[in-house]
Amino acid sequence: MAKTVPVERFTLGICYYPEQWPESMWADDFKRMKEIGFSIIRVGEFAWNLFEPEEGVYQFDLFDRAIDLAHQYGLQVIIGTPTATPPAWMTQRYPEILNVNKEGVPYRHGNRRHYNYSSPIYRDYCAKITEAMARHYADYPGVVGWQIDNELNAEGDRFYSDADDASFRVWLEGKYGSLDALNAAWGTVFWNQSYSDWSQIHLPRGTVNPHQALDEKRFISDNCISFVQVQVDIIRKLAPNQWITTNGMFPHLDNHKMTEQLLDFYSYDSYPNFTSIWNDDDRDQPLLDRIYSNYLTKTRSISPNYTIMEQQAGPGGWVTFAQSTPQPGQIRLWTYQSIAHGADMLLYFRWRTATFGTEIYWHGINDYHNQPNRRVAEVAKVGSEMARIGEAIVGSRFAAEVAILHDYDNEWDGELDVWHGPLSRESVYSWSKAMQFNHVPHDYLYINENTSLSNLTRYKVLIYPHAAILTDETAELLKQYVAGGGKLIFGARTGYKDKQGHCRMAPFPGPVAELCGITVEEFTLLTSKSKVPGLRWTDGKDESVQATMFNDILLPANDRVETVAVYDSAYYEGKPALTRNAYGEGEAYYYGAAFSLDAANALIRRLGLQPAAADQLELPQQVEIAIREKGDRRFAFLLNYSGEPAVARLLEKAEDLLEGVQLQAGDLTIEPYGVRVLALN
Repeated sequence: MAKTVPVERFTLGICYYPEQWPESMWADDFKRMKEIGFSIIRVGEFAWNLFEPEEGVYQFDLFDRAIDLAHQYGLQVIIGTPTATPPAWMTQRYPEILNVNKEGVPYRHGNRRHYNYSSPIYRDYCAKITEAMARHYADYPGVVGWQIDNELNAEGDRFYSDADDASFRVWLEGKYGSLDALNAAWGTVFWNQSYSDWSQIHLPRGTVNPHQALDEKRFISDNCISFVQVQVDIIRKLAPNQWITTNGMFPHLDNHKMTEQLLDFYSYDSYPNFTSIWNDDDRDQPLLDRIYSNYLTKTRSISPNYTIMEQQAGPGGWVTFAQSTPQPGQIRLWTYQSIAHGADMLLYFRWRTATFGTEIYWHGINDYHNQPNRRVAEVAKVGSEMARIGEAIVGSRFAAEVAILHDYDNEWDGELDVWHGPLSRESVYSWSKAMQFNHVPHDYLYINENTSLSNLTRYKVLIYPHAAILTDETAELLKQYVAGGGKLIFGARTGYKDKQGHCRMAPFPGPVAELCGITVEEFTLLTSKSKVPGLRWTDGKDESVQATMFNDILLPANDRVETVAVYDSAYYEGKPALTRNAYGEGEAYYYGAAFSLDAANALIRRLGLQPAAADQLELPQQVEIAIREKGDRRFAFLLNYSGEPAVARLLEKAEDLLEGVQLQAGDLTIEPYGVRVLALN
């Protein structure tokens, strides 16, 4: 069952830290929040020392006063459990709760997320603080929900304490049951790694056993989920009328499993300005802040309607890194980017920029001086717009006919395995970029043991770029999808590993060889010194594109398999590079390389994928379109990521929801970093 936000109208709010400001400022802060259009705040996620200043002594007076006052001003409250930042009295008394780095050096107090999930002592204290808070704030006026911890696996997604090694062994024994089974799964006969006692096993540090490394990631995820469950179970019991979520999306955590098993819905923290220092500025046609639509698409795969618990609201930075100030309109653009992809609740980070601490340059909507500024005015404009259209759009669902398939095993295995991991990262980026520029909305769909055929058949086209690990069960499901009329696209290195990460003693692509109608005759990794072959289309309808990073040389199984393109150079010149196989009512494509932007563009054309609302709108490349649907209503979000005006063309009349006017067919100008929300007929 889909986990979605339980709201009846769009909910806008802000993260607030009453402990960081004089109490004399609170009333003015809350008053101005309401004037802007906020109706909810988040508090408490870093305040353990205030809730429990000494062991076993709980105090709630400060937050009671803040929550009571917020409630008087009509603001609802989300409380964060403060377990991301254990107090100094605890880390001093129980240093075993601290995380340890790969070199065996313990973390020290003074940061955040410096604990490990495995420590029984830490779990016990987390349970105690959660119980004390849940008893106190269950049905407390104004408190509507809980955020568990904060940004799980941020600032550290690997753990090497003694407690983690011990927990890893328990997890492995539960998974395999015997050392014989573990040794077989890990292939420990290689390099004489076999284990004769559980105590000999540690989390991998300098080792490179890929099967052990994959199990490490699976363990970290399950261990984190069990850590979250300690708190969730307490809140469910003591505060059953309040919802539960958690925020962030960081490595080595199966957010789908965690949400399905424990949460009411998922929350994400969206900071598009990070792309200015972390992403693809050096590429041709960089996505920059637009790439956050990709991350929001992943978020939507967890909760179709989700919360943005932290939306960037100013220039970001710690004392150790810096970002530029958002251009006029960008904060509003990023807000609608989140909404377009499925947010039904959104909180900005933060109300006012901190004047002390590590995040003194992580700016909120208010500056240090607390006077009116451009960012406050921009957010206030969003507040007034949501007051008009929030009820209409809430609960509507993003509409897509294409999905990119993912799974955690390949994601985690690909971190170490350079024979497929880099291919997946490049291909997913290329496909998402191509669909953005061609205005073809897409979803992500994570494959696991619970995936059903009905999950797949919602889409006309599925893209599974490089499913190196591919189980027989998943292969059978994909066959059923294609046989029923679906179109499925694979890339190089598909199907050569089983669930344990062992290479199959069978022709590639293993369990989908019959579906694709080919085997891989030979293959080669393309290094920096390799000349990259081109792809020559057999019908001559497209220009050649580069077959990048890796080349599978394909061998069709019979004459019914169509060779769509061949390699145009190297020792395998003229050999099939892209094939199409009719299977039942559908068709399966196999592409023997990583997907470039050009290759994805060509396949979009050949698959006949049309831009969203193509019969009603024509859009320039710099404008993203997202469609949200509710009943018979369709809302088109048009987002201009350019610093220049963009001109779209309406092919028929539509209603401009933000302006409250009817638009006739003709040119439609979208201002720099501007937004239009149209109700389509």
